[in-house]
Amino acid sequence: MNEILDFMVHHGLSVLFVVVFLEQLGAPLPSPPFLLAAGGLAGLGKMNPLLALLLATLGAVLADSVWFCVGRFRGNRILKLLCRISLEPDSCVRRTEDVFVKHGMRGVLFAKFIPGLGTVMPPLAGMYRVKFRRFLAFDGLGALLYLGCFMLLGFLFRNQLQAVAEGLARLGRGALVLLVSLLAAYIAFKYINRQRALKKLHMARITAEELRQRLEGGQDVFIVDVRSRLATQGDPWRIPGAQHRLLEEVQTWVVDIPRDREVVMYCSCPNDASAVRAALVLYKRGITRVRPLAGGIDAWRERNYPLEALANPT
Repeated sequence: MNEILDFMVHHGLSVLFVVVFLEQLGAPLPSPPFLLAAGGLAGLGKMNPLLALLLATLGAVLADSVWFCVGRFRGNRILKLLCRISLEPDSCVRRTEDVFVKHGMRGVLFAKFIPGLGTVMPPLAGMYRVKFRRFLAFDGLGALLYLGCFMLLGFLFRNQLQAVAEGLARLGRGALVLLVSLLAAYIAFKYINRQRALKKLHMARITAEELRQRLEGGQDVFIVDVRSRLATQGDPWRIPGAQHRLLEEVQTWVVDIPRDREVVMYCSCPNDASAVRAALVLYKRGITRVRPLAGGIDAWRERNYPLEALANPT
């Protein structure tokens, strides 16, 4: 913290803009320590608080606008890419979509307070054709709330921050080693949990080519599309004959799944997570001839296999 305070004193407002901008672009550069330091310096009269907040907000909105535009033109691929590089990629898509469905643009206001959503929400808004001016209004207000909270904390606890900085200075390199160790432990914890989750998703899959061969061969395959409502709104196409069902309602519609033929589940999320979870529920209910589609509807589309309009999704 002492190094951060010194750095902020000497380089000032431009630091906040760059750090916040890079963080919102997805760089592993945490802005809260710099925001706390800026608030503390503002409390000590060494930084203009209003100008600092405006520049930090500008950095956040500019980065979010980049992701908004990328989401507008690249769509679901970018959303899935962001989720794949996060520490919790398998729940990222559906969790973000759920927030967007329940709260709409109000979710943008508080997305930055929820780990994993701050970077994902802007491309999602672009993907689903939110007007850019409306996005800027909500995103700018959300950035002001998020950044302002940390700066306010720094302002209110400036004396405590100064004491912490002095304590870290006495520890010297030991403080840096401690902070790096804590960060490494956090990342390791998340990585281990991720590997455990992936093991739970381990299940034999059917490829797009195999499913295509079965359909062309006249086999009676029962296909279930378990994408979310928001996903089907953005991509209202399905594999021919597929039935759309919501994953969160699987306990209700599992009774309608036929036991006398092969069942294929598909989604559009990393690692086929939703399809696998639905398939596991069916398997536990005695439906053993069930497999997720490897790569989901994207794998089917990449091979230029036929699609049909998804009318009246569940």
